[in-house]
Amino acid sequence: MNVNKQAGVDQGLVLDEAEMAAINAMSRKTLEPEEVYAFAVRLCDNQVDRDGERFPPETLEELAPLFVGKSGIFDHQWSAMGQTARIYRTEVVRDQTTLTAAGDPLCYLKGYAYMVRTGRNQDLIAEIEGGIKKEVSVGCAVAEARCSICGENIRDQSRCPHEKGREYDGKLCWADLVRATDAYEWSFVAVPAQREAGVMKSMRQDMEQLEREAALGRKYLQRLQDEVVRLGGLAELGVERETLQAIAKRLDEPQLEELRMAFQRQADKTWGLEPQLKGLEERDFGQRDGAFLI
Repeated sequence: MNVNKQAGVDQGLVLDEAEMAAINAMSRKTLEPEEVYAFAVRLCDNQVDRDGERFPPETLEELAPLFVGKSGIFDHQWSAMGQTARIYRTEVVRDQTTLTAAGDPLCYLKGYAYMVRTGRNQDLIAEIEGGIKKEVSVGCAVAEARCSICGENIRDQSRCPHEKGREYDGKLCWADLVRATDAYEWSFVAVPAQREAGVMKSMRQDMEQLEREAALGRKYLQRLQDEVVRLGGLAELGVERETLQAIAKRLDEPQLEELRMAFQRQADKTWGLEPQLKGLEERDFGQRDGAFLI
């Protein structure tokens, strides 16, 4: 699952020997402090955002090394022409004095980025210093969006009936973005969406494909459940339709398929249905003048 989350930019950093050593580890030539402009970026945090999602502290720790070396671009346009800066180190900052809506201390992923001073980027540096360019959006991948109420994948409606932003028995429902697998880039953007860090999310094309495939899977599973209920009625087992529906909803695809075949066999026996053509094992291939063999 790919996510984009927006955050903020801090202004220029003072570059000491340690910072320059980290920057020069990224550079092909040894840069001097006067050649470099560096700034800090608040990439993402563990607050519940306006989308009803958050990065738990464990996910922020996983993302920290993944963002080292990643480029800063504009509006998630993946083009080398738009590369403006690069993250040379990260850290997870913890604030024990502030609690999130999830009840844990606030923490956020902070990235340190640098760019080589050129005539072309002087306007961008001025905009960062002047507070015009403030928000950034990170593009990363996580394995799952986990429901805070039941712990299931909140995108799997067959397992999780809860809805982000609603309360259940007084507890707010949100999705924890867990198990970070990759970090793509971070972009300068215009509109912040997260309450504290200005986070905004947009799913990429491969995520949209996964959603389409998941929708097809849900449709297939629903049809299989309906077929099991239908055949269960034809089999005349004396089980009410509502009971069959409740049973079908609890089963996964292999179990449903096995039950469908069993109900089909029972329905055939109940209604005395016989196939028009016998199975291959029942045919006498020695009788050449027998019925057509298909």
